[in-house]
Amino acid sequence: MKALTELTFDNRFAQLGDTFSSAVIPQPLHNPRLVVVSQSAMALLDLHPDQAETNLFTELFAGQKIWSDAEPRAMVYSGHQFGHYNPQLGDGRGLLLGEVVNSRGEHWDLHLKGAGSTPYSRMGDGRAVLRSSIREFLASEALHALGIPSSRALCVTLGDNPVYRETEERAAMLLRLAPSHIRFGHFEFFYYTNQSDALRQLVDFTLDNCYPECRSEPEPEHALFRNVLERTAELIAGWQAYGFCHGVMNTDNMSILGITFDFGPYAFLDDYDARHVCNHSDHEGRYAFHRQPAIAHWNLACLAQALTPFVSVDNLKQELAQFMPRFQSHYLKLMRARLGWAGTQPEDEGLLEQLLQAMQTSACDYNQTLRALAEDDPGVRDRFIDRQAMDNWLILHRQRQTLDPSALAQRQSCNPLYILRNYLAQQAISAAEQGDFGPVQRLHEVLQRPCQEQADASQFAAPPPDWGKHLEISCSS
Repeated sequence: MKALTELTFDNRFAQLGDTFSSAVIPQPLHNPRLVVVSQSAMALLDLHPDQAETNLFTELFAGQKIWSDAEPRAMVYSGHQFGHYNPQLGDGRGLLLGEVVNSRGEHWDLHLKGAGSTPYSRMGDGRAVLRSSIREFLASEALHALGIPSSRALCVTLGDNPVYRETEERAAMLLRLAPSHIRFGHFEFFYYTNQSDALRQLVDFTLDNCYPECRSEPEPEHALFRNVLERTAELIAGWQAYGFCHGVMNTDNMSILGITFDFGPYAFLDDYDARHVCNHSDHEGRYAFHRQPAIAHWNLACLAQALTPFVSVDNLKQELAQFMPRFQSHYLKLMRARLGWAGTQPEDEGLLEQLLQAMQTSACDYNQTLRALAEDDPGVRDRFIDRQAMDNWLILHRQRQTLDPSALAQRQSCNPLYILRNYLAQQAISAAEQGDFGPVQRLHEVLQRPCQEQADASQFAAPPPDWGKHLEISCSS
């Protein structure tokens, strides 16, 4: 384990220069307090949990102090937002403090969200508020615990600085970790601004630092796109299998690594609703739950366009045609695991669709129903309006399970008892806004072992109250 002052920096992205980012110093929080910290994220930086108890820890992650080897930079990029191209976006409230190399040789970006205004703030104050910081912290760590690729969250700090949104709030900061913060929008920016040399440099940087295995391929850039597509297909399959709605799948929120990135108005499904829209600003339902695979395909097409100087259009089209089959393959694999179905059978897709349609019609709680099926709960039929139809489905389901009973032992290990529901997050946020950080710390603790029953945690597994199913979440959340 290392002390905070002993972190090893290797700021590769900063070395690309001012074409790709701008040097910016964080604007510190006043009187900062540590709200919550992830010990498993600390371990990625070789930090012992005791480090979080020091004043230096809070000062560093509240922008009051900076490592001498850090090189804070705000990245520039563009992207398609709700289907429309925005020519210049960028880190408007975040800074890449630097890249840390751990004892295993892994590179981790230290990205401070809520660090104040940058050249890309677009008239904004560059601040984050406590509710949005807590929501991203909880979601990224909860997804990781479920085995879904995600950026990580080290900690949240709170200051006394006033921030004005719908009402006056207090500024907060989140320290986010990821092997890279490069987005689809990075490539779009340099493609659409005709900066061919910079685009070439970005592609080379991504190959060398994110996908070095592609360098041995006959066409490395083609292999790069194929790998990004595969990782994205696997990511979206995880979202769909566990009922996660991202809410703002703009291309600037799509990671080149295929990890969940830039949390806004996300939600995990309560009652199963394929058409659920978690962002109340998404009036047309572009990012509805059932549309996420198609939107991911659309976003990949935007990335493909930016790579046309290096990969033939025919090759890009061939790869794009493989996205839906690859997504479906990953998705069915996850759902078979959740239902205890070993191997593959031609009827699996239809049998799964029957279950989801019945859950939709009966407004069944998505993850609780799958958990009940995993536990062979005889009362699961009572969750459905048409019990006779469910009895018929259960017969087919049990016949499918008997093909390999060994798969049954794994069902509980991939069916969460505890899910980050919006109302649980809101309760923790409300307490934190009153100065009580205990509830957010406890919720985070429970979500680290989502599939394992825990003592004194029954309230986190309870079905949501009616008010908890109808919370409106906006992009400022």
